[in-house]
Amino acid sequence: MVSGPNLNETSIVSGGYGGSGDGLIPTGSGRHPSHSTSPSGPGDEVARGIAGEKFDIVKKWGINTYKCTKQLLSERFGRGSRTVDLELELQIELLRETKRKYESVLQLGRALTAHLYSLLQTQHALGDAFADLSQKSPELQEEFGYNAETQKLLCKNGETLLGAVNFFVSSINTLVTKTMEDTLMTVKQYEAARLEYDAYRTDLEELSLGPRDAGTRGRLESAQATFQTHRDKYEKLRGDVAIKLKFLEENKIKVMHKQLLLFHNAVSAYFAGNQKQLEQTLQQFNIKLRPPGAEKPSWLEEQ
Repeated sequence: MVSGPNLNETSIVSGGYGGSGDGLIPTGSGRHPSHSTSPSGPGDEVARGIAGEKFDIVKKWGINTYKCTKQLLSERFGRGSRTVDLELELQIELLRETKRKYESVLQLGRALTAHLYSLLQTQHALGDAFADLSQKSPELQEEFGYNAETQKLLCKNGETLLGAVNFFVSSINTLVTKTMEDTLMTVKQYEAARLEYDAYRTDLEELSLGPRDAGTRGRLESAQATFQTHRDKYEKLRGDVAIKLKFLEENKIKVMHKQLLLFHNAVSAYFAGNQKQLEQTLQQFNIKLRPPGAEKPSWLEEQ
């Protein structure tokens, strides 16, 4: 085993001149009395205590980092063993793949929202142009008039569809960036705990194979206690990940069942020109549109 830096030893470099006899350089004379150092007060004791605590924290962090780095390199170069929960690892990889696919759906949904908003702006402007021309072109007043009404109706249905699509995108965004991300944060903690667990397990195994003497026995007991602490942490996080993965899957199915039904009904009703079904779809999912007096829909602003 490659030993790490010994943090208990401090190199001391002497300064000035040492020894006895010739070569000594006096630092003072008898005519000048030496000044004694004043006794330390309570404040100095507190400062030394804080400094000692900080040193211990840095020392433990350095030892832990060294052991984990050594374990990670051993695993990557095929020289070390790692603990693997095959079923859990498969579920974690499936979650990461699912998140990538849902992120793609989210990106496409946002693009659709932007295109729908642009289409609504164009239809609204076209309807206003037709209405203006119907007033100024008596010979084509009727034709311009019903085209203006058609564009207004399309705008109204488009705003309803935009509300439904925006609600769909918002729900997917919450699922991906909050629910899935929260589970993956726990996964990262679990993976870090697994690395620490294996690092201290390897350390304990190497100490167990070494010679037994009074000094080694104490180090072995300390390594056993540290290993047990990291084992408990690893097993707790493994259980937390399993629970979160289960709840995430249940929540994902519930959310997507509702959102996919909303998306299908809204898009189908819009392209069928069924205004009543569009409005019923929004009522079914408790979606409220921006009041008609507003200048612009707020759907893009909420993204």
